[in-house]
Amino acid sequence: MVKFEYVWLDGSKPTQGLRSKTKIAKDFDGKLESIPLWSFDGSSTKQAPGGSSDCILKPVYFVEDPLRNDAYLIMCEVLNADGTNHESNGRATIEDNDNDFWFGFEQEYFLWNPQTDKPLGFPSGGYPAPQGPYYCSAGAANAFGRNMVEKHLDACMKAGINIEGINAEVAAGQWEFQIFGKGAKSAGDQIWIARYLLERIGEEFGVSINWHCKPLGELDWNGSGMHANFSNTLLRTAGSKAIYDAVCEAFRPVVEEHMEVYGADNHMRLTGLHETAAITDFSYGVSDRGASIRIPVVTVENGWKGYLEDRRPNSAADPYKVAARIIKTVKSVDFTQKAELVKDIDLVSN
Repeated sequence: MVKFEYVWLDGSKPTQGLRSKTKIAKDFDGKLESIPLWSFDGSSTKQAPGGSSDCILKPVYFVEDPLRNDAYLIMCEVLNADGTNHESNGRATIEDNDNDFWFGFEQEYFLWNPQTDKPLGFPSGGYPAPQGPYYCSAGAANAFGRNMVEKHLDACMKAGINIEGINAEVAAGQWEFQIFGKGAKSAGDQIWIARYLLERIGEEFGVSINWHCKPLGELDWNGSGMHANFSNTLLRTAGSKAIYDAVCEAFRPVVEEHMEVYGADNHMRLTGLHETAAITDFSYGVSDRGASIRIPVVTVENGWKGYLEDRRPNSAADPYKVAARIIKTVKSVDFTQKAELVKDIDLVSN
């Protein structure tokens, strides 16, 4: 007997939430195709009317549940009753069937005290010392909630999620984990299961997770992002500054389209302060954390072969939708037809 914990995204707007329920199976051969479809009441998750409420859960990814024995966490897409993709199904919009795109997401969040309605480390009245000593800190005076964060790290590793690190962030009670995936869907699946695990672990500690990009409002504290590091074969093998310039420039005319899926209330975070570019601007630069897109210095030192970092997605954004939009923008430029032009530009620039 094994437990299948079906996990999916609901229909809440503007930010979808996580839902899950448990199904008991008599046996399991460890294959994704052996996990059956399952239905749920979409009228209770803002995904269907009460008079026709059946929605379908389609398993797309699974890991062993590190928090329970004989259990698996099953990430699911949501389908309509007729088997078509539900409008809330962001994963189905990703055009990356060959997994050529690789993504590394830097997920920031706040550990939140539900009793004080403030981050861990904030006194019940007033505020802690200004930000500065909290980033990558050690010691009880500056690092808050480490025992919970470490348990989450161990749980992700035990589950086989490709988590690449954690660190305390700039504000008190703020943390980050990083996850890498070859293939946009894989990266998104892992982020969502990692978020789910953090929520479940928070239940044990009596701590909630605040994914909002600016939970401290207009105060002089950093917001939370989900920086998207990305590459495809073109960027990994380019060897050309001109190609990188062309890719970055492809983002300039579609700023609004990106902002539509980069998380709610992003105008509160993208102000031009706190290592962000203003939401109304678009810029890119080498090693520039104040730009919309940062070109990592390691990419330049490697002969313009590597990846880019879009710093605009916020902490509550759906990684599926973020990846889908980035892929669409990168694919919008036909580099094969511009190969000679790119070569000429490089000759001139060199």
